[in-house]
Amino acid sequence: MSAALLIELRTEELPPKQLARLGDTLASSLQALLAAQQFVAADTPVQAYASPRRLGLLLPGVAARQPDRTVERRGPSEAAAFKPDGTPTPALSGFARSCGVPVEALTRATDAKGQSVFAHVSVQPGQTLAQALPELLATALSRLPVAKVMRWGAGEAQFVRPVHGLVVLHGPDVLPVSVLGLTAGRSTLGHRFLSHGPIEIAEAQDYAALLESRGRVIADFGARRARIAAALQAAAGDARVLAEDALLDEVTALVEWQAVLEGQFDPEFLSVPQECLILSMQQHQKYFPLGDAQGRLLPRFLLVSNLDTPTPEAIVRGNERVLRARLSDARFFFEQDRKTRLADRLPRLADVVYHNRLGSMLARVGRLERLAGTVADLLGADAAAARRAAQLMKADLLTDMVGEFPELQGLMGRHYALHDGEAADVADAIAAHYHPRFAQDSLPQGALGAAVALADKLDTLAGMHGIGQAPTGDRDPFGLRRAALGVIRILMEQGLPLELPQLLQHAVDGFPPETLAPATLSELTEFLRERLRGVLRERGYSAEETDSVLSQPLVRLDRVPLRLDAVRAFRALPEAQALAAANKRIRNLLRKSTEADAAHLLPPDPARFMEAAERALHDALLAVEPDVDNHLVHLDYTAALCRLASLREPVDRFFTDVMVLCEDAALRANRLALLARLERLMNQVADISRLGA
Repeated sequence: MSAALLIELRTEELPPKQLARLGDTLASSLQALLAAQQFVAADTPVQAYASPRRLGLLLPGVAARQPDRTVERRGPSEAAAFKPDGTPTPALSGFARSCGVPVEALTRATDAKGQSVFAHVSVQPGQTLAQALPELLATALSRLPVAKVMRWGAGEAQFVRPVHGLVVLHGPDVLPVSVLGLTAGRSTLGHRFLSHGPIEIAEAQDYAALLESRGRVIADFGARRARIAAALQAAAGDARVLAEDALLDEVTALVEWQAVLEGQFDPEFLSVPQECLILSMQQHQKYFPLGDAQGRLLPRFLLVSNLDTPTPEAIVRGNERVLRARLSDARFFFEQDRKTRLADRLPRLADVVYHNRLGSMLARVGRLERLAGTVADLLGADAAAARRAAQLMKADLLTDMVGEFPELQGLMGRHYALHDGEAADVADAIAAHYHPRFAQDSLPQGALGAAVALADKLDTLAGMHGIGQAPTGDRDPFGLRRAALGVIRILMEQGLPLELPQLLQHAVDGFPPETLAPATLSELTEFLRERLRGVLRERGYSAEETDSVLSQPLVRLDRVPLRLDAVRAFRALPEAQALAAANKRIRNLLRKSTEADAAHLLPPDPARFMEAAERALHDALLAVEPDVDNHLVHLDYTAALCRLASLREPVDRFFTDVMVLCEDAALRANRLALLARLERLMNQVADISRLGA
């Protein structure tokens, strides 16, 4: 017999930012455990439930009992079990007696150790679901991503929040399961205010509908989120909801039943930069700001209440009063901050420790000034403006607004710089220096913004790597992976003509020589190479394509996409696989030969050619090289690689007709020189030997 299995843990308010993950993890973990014990098919979909005061799941088609399991014993190998004439050996007879079965009852089978004899010694009855579930549920609960647990009451149970109710139904039947100090039943509670009294669940599959209709709780996180999003859009009308998905996720985790209400605030607060107002509404109050079609903030906001009432005016007025106090604080911070110029705050940065081994924030500002000016020079931008932006871009760390809202660092610097009379491009560069802040974030616009943003990230990477603070595992306290991703995206996506080794060297040179480890430059290069590898794989390039390009020296990142596209086009040619294999063979020959180093330096001498295949390959190289060089000059990497296709026939003929490592030392060296010249020609865009099957 199989039926749907319902499990609900009724708790106190769960952490909102973890709620969805807790529900999904519990559901997927228990489904996997039940599948492993053959209570349910491995591909059975599971429905997760997660609301502020409950976690649960519904899994259809769960068997009431495991299948019986045959217990086998492995006996001697087939060679040891039978004589040449097929009769049992004493070893086989002894094994049969020890198992209590006749020799005729033994079976032969192949396992990891080979062909052997097996005896079926017993049949182990399968456990019932009621017997197995307590341990499986406890295991699933122990696997939840919970950093800290709590105890409650006089018991020893521990969970992320106190648990007050447990429902476990298999179809219509309550399973006698005990976990976290509770014994399962069929009764639950609905919404704290909109529902009254216990709700009895007759059938497992009735849970979600019954909880919604009688309990006024939408248990499915995704369904609740979709309803809130639709209600917000309906309430906004022609206005735009100025909020990111993260706020919608958090609000969904705070309410069990949505009621979207609209409030207003005094338009006089719009004199404060709207980013401050929006962040105050979202971060402190979980409100959804509204804007016009151009994204300008309106003096209106939406709130999602957990209480649906026909007279919500008191709720709206209360939230408007609270918001007025918040916005008054933001306006006060803004007005007070503008009384002190950014430049006048700089000396105080000497009292802000950047890192105890890297000095103060003021020392860092000095490095950033020099590095930003250098990068701007390389880009042909205004180096003086870059140095000024770098000088001021950390000063807003000392403002009240950034102290209250660290997320506004850089953005407030721009507003204050403009108020101080700084040039607009300097102010824009201050705002841009943190970008991109995450994977899909916008990039700094213009050469000046790029120079300042690169300086900030390169200095962070060089300094932290140089004192041994590279990320390990999931730990990245200084955001070095994010900084590396920012450098890669700025250089590659904006097509900046900058050489990465030169940038890294300038960043390392900004520190006193004794500060950073000697291997900083090489380690940092490899760190960026691995981050770039991940970026390219995420963009759909294969491991072989990525390796072929990244095995080359990492110099101009703006040209990496061009090289990858060329590799992909070359790989589609019918000649590609043969040339890749030949290139790998050439590499091996040059690696093994003692004359290889000299061969790379000397041109092949046509007068020493003994075979027609040697001359044919040399002539083909002379014909192809000018075309390849011309394509490379014009950055047409695809044409350069595809031009190599014509070499397949002379290369194949060479390896068929010519003995490279012959006895004659001069002849051998000349042939290696020819192969070295071919190897250089073939690998200017990418290492095509890595494209082989």
